[in-house]
Order: sequence, then structure tokens, then C-alpha cells
Amino acid sequence: MDKNRFQSIVEGVSAAVYAKTLRDLTKHEFWTVIAYALVALQSEDWVETTEEQSGQRKVHYFSAEFLVGRSLLNNIVNAGLHEFMSDFVHSYGYELADLEEEETDPGLGNGGLGRLAACFLDSCANLRLPVTGYGIMYRYGLFRQEFEDGFQKEFPDAWCERPYPFTVRSEEDKVLIRFNDFNVWAVPYNLPVTAYHDSYINSLKLWRAEPFHEFDFNLFNSQRFDDAVIERNRVNDIFRVLYPNDTSYDGKVLRVRQQYFFVAASLKLILRDFKAEHGTDFTKFPDYNVIQLNDTHPVLAIPELIRLLIDEEGLSFDQAWAIAQKTFAYTNHTILAEAMEKWDISIFQFLFPRVLEIIKLIDRRFRAEGLDFGLQHDEIEYLSPIHDGQVHMAWLACYTCFSINGVAEIHTEILKGDTLKQFYRIFPERFSAKTNGVTPRRWLRLCNPELSELITELLGNDKWVKDLKQLEELEKYASDEKVLRRFLEIKTAKKQELSNYLQARNQISLNPDSLFDVQCKRIHEYKRQHLNAFAILHQYNELKEGKLDMQSFTPVTYLFGGKSAPGYFRARAMIKFINEISRMVNNDKSIKDLIKVHFIPNYNVSVGEKLFPAADLSIQISTVGKEASGTGNMKFMMNGALTLGTWDGANVEIVEAAGEENNYMFGVKPEDFKATLDYYNSQWQYENVPGLKKVVDSLVNGQFDDAGTGMFNDLYNALINGSSWEKADIYYALGDFTDFYNRRLDAQRAYPNELERAKMAWANICSSGVFSSDRTIMDYAKEIWHIA
Repeated sequence: MDKNRFQSIVEGVSAAVYAKTLRDLTKHEFWTVIAYALVALQSEDWVETTEEQSGQRKVHYFSAEFLVGRSLLNNIVNAGLHEFMSDFVHSYGYELADLEEEETDPGLGNGGLGRLAACFLDSCANLRLPVTGYGIMYRYGLFRQEFEDGFQKEFPDAWCERPYPFTVRSEEDKVLIRFNDFNVWAVPYNLPVTAYHDSYINSLKLWRAEPFHEFDFNLFNSQRFDDAVIERNRVNDIFRVLYPNDTSYDGKVLRVRQQYFFVAASLKLILRDFKAEHGTDFTKFPDYNVIQLNDTHPVLAIPELIRLLIDEEGLSFDQAWAIAQKTFAYTNHTILAEAMEKWDISIFQFLFPRVLEIIKLIDRRFRAEGLDFGLQHDEIEYLSPIHDGQVHMAWLACYTCFSINGVAEIHTEILKGDTLKQFYRIFPERFSAKTNGVTPRRWLRLCNPELSELITELLGNDKWVKDLKQLEELEKYASDEKVLRRFLEIKTAKKQELSNYLQARNQISLNPDSLFDVQCKRIHEYKRQHLNAFAILHQYNELKEGKLDMQSFTPVTYLFGGKSAPGYFRARAMIKFINEISRMVNNDKSIKDLIKVHFIPNYNVSVGEKLFPAADLSIQISTVGKEASGTGNMKFMMNGALTLGTWDGANVEIVEAAGEENNYMFGVKPEDFKATLDYYNSQWQYENVPGLKKVVDSLVNGQFDDAGTGMFNDLYNALINGSSWEKADIYYALGDFTDFYNRRLDAQRAYPNELERAKMAWANICSSGVFSSDRTIMDYAKEIWHIA
């Protein structure tokens, strides 16, 4: 890097944006100028990549979420400019690590779905694949989480109120989207997706809604100020937040409006580019375009593409249907019924009746073909895209798409044998497993530079950053005490780093010499944070009662992170319950600080970048058969944490790769779980398992206070009594209590044996190559997209 050239760019940006010299900038302004300069430096490569992709077969990745994380450091490291940039900012009195904190995490996602999409785009760029992401430029993200008296409180995540240099507005690409009640402009903001030590830069297109008419001037002039901006506010609602609360009908309408908005805008752009590059022979459209639907949120793209081809390009329905069938691929991420989106027909009729007409044509075709597929009449009714007054998005995707993939081996088998078994019987050739992965650039190279340096030193180069399978070559150091002790030193340093970070961010004080036991993920009953809480409370009780020896007890810090959906009452109860336990345990001097419990508020990518390298134990305890894959488990593994988990999702493949002896697995195996659940009675567990009744009763006996909300009573009843429509404890939390508690004790008792613990961690690191998203994406590219 030519320092004089960079100096000139930075000074130019500073003058143009702030009319200040570099020395006069505030800290945030300095960060902004550096970020703009970095984008300017990479813009030529970005343009060249786009031009190179012209005429190629392209993949369009549609997702409601892209949890990308911060861009500055990621792009600096990818460009090989870390040392240069550190020196440059230091010459102005700044440390690069401090400047990083000026960047707010983009509020473009929530959990694993969005982070996976971001990892996939990273891998596509690093593999030089022509893949573009499409989503929404959410103004306030999901929400910013705070705790008030232990309760989750939601506030706007105002991440883009100040300029964000890494999103570049593309005015010439704006398109008009027509709803039945109003029209809206869709304007894309492009975010560069850079590659490690490579000039290849893909794009993530994020759509922002803007009003067709700014406001009603006549109403405003008549001093009806609120009425004048009603339509503008309704337009802003489209991109205001991720996943608006859909417990009401209006919330459901907004959800569907959001989904249609971004897929309709994306398709218009894709069709425009196709015509510019290849003309109007749309039979060739699938030869040059694949659209990957990341879960059911973008499935409206199917009828919308058909509508565009019929209404705007003059094709017949049969022609448009044939094109759609060759264009779309679908990734299923769950077997939970609640996540298999279905929407009332009335919503479609209200928002876009013509799209509903197209869906009815697809439904009619399916019903006509159903008997040819060998389906019974009741199966045809159940699997039809429209039934029971609703449009079933997963069924629409399964009927249309040429590819249907699960995200782990066990998840795919469940889809084939249960959730989507009828579609598997009809279209077995469409189904495949594509086990998720995570990018080693962010989740090892960037977030754990100390471990990365050790790996590079041992391997002799850093080629592993783009070929993680090379970590297998490190297995020869598994018994090398010098290497293992260096790993332990790094782990200790990362724990101290996390401690310092949380002290500054949240005034949370940690003991870095304790075992860090971490569960960070979306709060949900099937992820069973309440099981974790019960086990912690039971351990606390056993210490208090003298059943565990304080002298030999391993000090442990239990860390939680994650958000509950605003309308998910029971998940909110779990958060409050954990915070109540935290308040009690952390203030009890009698246990001598042997146990500490902390719930980290507003968990996001940046917190994860500190948390994964510091963790000793990765808690992955979802109910068997409920977690499609998980990716947090892979990030923990990659950084040398041991998995304490159930036989679910990608946990199974982690153990296959690293060895059961190097992790702590517990519970019923998948092949036995259905039979176990059939005869399971949570009340028997409650009455007979030692210590369990005491911790469950703490929900309702006054030990903890839910401020009269009734949420603890609701959680108790769900576990013990069930309801007329649902048996008690459907997620088997009490059934797994004893096995989980005992297996965790095994891990805690083994913790003081440092070298053995380091050896187990090293085995996980060396085996993590298969969980690189580069491997996952290459599988997609070869077997689904056919671009490699």
C-alpha cells in the first residue's frame, strides 16, 4: 500500500464529508473517513468483479437475514492491510482496536439463519463464485435488547442513523413495487463482500423502501400534518424492523409485505440484467440464473417470477412454470411447524391479488398431478399449496424447486422420513444434505489472531485460511506439551480479553481462571435454556446443602446470550428465570464465588467474536431432532471449546469428526428418541428425579419473582401439566435433566487436568476443517448451482 496515496484519499474524504482536517475529526468521524477510504480503495476491484461476472451463470441468494457483523476490520484483514492500517491510525493517536468499537453491528439479522447467509457470501467471494445476496436494509434491525429487573426489554437498534460507509446506494437500480393499496420505490444499497488476499468482491444488495409520493402536500397545507405522512410511514414500516411481531393480523400483513417487497425488487433487477446480457429468450433464463431460497421467507419469489414472465414478458403460464421449476432451489432450516410459514389467503388478496391468482394456478396444477404422483386424496389436500384457507410456503417451495436441501445429515434424514416424506416419495432426486459451515476468516483468523498465528507458524504458511482441511496436519502436535501449553496460554488470554470487554460494555465482572461454560443462541424452548438454568440451580442447591465438596469444586462461570422474539411469552419467561437465578447466585457469598451466572445483553456478532475464542465448554442441548444444524457449535469447536451436547443437528457430525472421547455427549440417540418420547411422562421425572422437583417448583413457590406476569406459572404448567392440545414438556427438558447435569459434572471435574483438556480441544480444532463454509458452498456450487 502506498501511504501517500492512502493519505491523499483519506484527506479528500475528510474534507468532502466533514470539511475538516484529519487532526480535527472526532473519533467516530475518523472511523467513518477510514471506512469510506477503504471502500474507495476497493471500488475498482469491485467494479472489475461485476464486469467479469457479466454473461456468466449466476446465483442469487435470497434471504430475509444477513447477520454480517462489522466490516472495517474484516475488510482490512482480507486486504492484507492490518499492519499498515494499524500504523496509519496510530500516527493520528488512535489504536485500530479502539476504532473498531466505533462501528455498530449492522442490524440485518438475528440468529443462525442470518449468520449462515453471511458466512455463505464470504465463502462465495473467497471461492470466486458469481453469487449475489439479496435482502432488506432494516433500519432498526430486530431490536436492541436490554434487561430491566431481569425482564427483556426491546428498543430500536438504531445502527444506521449515522452514515455507514460500507453500504453504497445504487440510485440507477431502483425499481417500482406495486401493492394493491399503494406503490413504493425499492432502492438497493450494495455492501461489498471481500475475499481474503484476493481482489474478487461480490455484492450484498439490501433493499430500502421509499415512498412513491413524499407526502400529501395539500393535506399538509391544510394543517392535517399526520394525515399528510400516513403513506410515508406505511412505506417506512416495510424496512423498519426485522421480523415485526406477527401475533396480530396487521403484523402478519407487514411480514408478508416485507417478503414480497424484497423478492419482487430483486427479481426485477435480475430480469433486467438477463435481458441486457442475453436478450428475451426466457427459455435460457435457467441456464444463466439460479435463485436459492434461504428458508421459506423468500418463497413468494416463485409466483412473482411467474407473474413477471406472464404479465410483463408475455409468456404463457406453462412456459413460466417450466422456467420457475428450473430456476429455484430451496433450503429448509427447520422441522418446527411454527417455522413452516403459512399465511391467510386474505392477506394475499389484500396485498397482491394477482400473485394469489398465480398461486391458485400452481395449486390447481398440483392437485391435477397429485394422483399421477401416487398420492391419496387426503394427501393431495394436505400437500397442496393452498388449503385450510392458507397459503403454505414450504409446500409451494417443495412442489416447485428443483433442489431441496437440509442443513445437516440428521436434519435431512428427518425431512425425508418425516417432515417432507411425501415430497421425498414424489421427488427423491431433489433431496440432498448440505451440512452448514462457518467462515474461518471471521470465526478464526479475525476473532482469534493469536491462535491463527500459532496455526500459521506450525503449518509454515497461512494457506489454511482458505483451505481449512489443512488443519488436519496439526494432529501430529496432539501430544506436544509445548504446543498444548501455548494453546492454553492463548485460551487464558482470550478469557481475559472477554472479561475486559464485558466489564467495559456491561459492567460484568468475570473470573478468567474459572471454567467458561457458554450457551449463546436464540431463546426457544427447543434450545432448552430452561434445562440449563435448572441444572445450574440444582448445582447451586447441592453446593449449599454440602452434597458437592467446595474444596474440590471447579469454579465455573455460566454465560448466556440470545434474544427472545418479542411475542414469545414463554421464551421471555426463560430469560427472566435465568436472570433471577443470576441475581441470587451472584450475591450469595456462602458459595465463595464458585458459581457465577451472567446473561449478556444484546448478544450480536461482535460479542460472539469475543465469546467463541474464550469458551471452554460449548452448550448445545437442543431437543433431539429439533435443531436443523446449528453453526455456533462449529465456531466454538474451531476455537478449541469442547461440546457438551445432545445427539442433534451438527453435534453428531462434530463428534464423528473430532471423536466422542473429545467431547461430552449425553441423552437419547435419534433413532430411539421417538419411542422414548411416546412413553415419556414429565410428572414421573418431576416426582422421582432427585433435586428436580425443587428446582422446577422454584418457578411457582415464591423463590423467584416474575412481578405478577404469570410467566413462571405458564412455564411450570407447560412442563408439568401440559394442555388440552399439547402434552407436558414436549421438548423433553426434564427427561434429559439428570444426564445433562452429570455429564456437565464430568467436564467440570476433568477441567483441572490442563494438558488432557488441551489435547481434547486440539483434536476439535484439527477436525474443524469439514465445518468450513467453503466446503459447504463448494457442495452447493457443484451439486445444486452447477457453477464449479
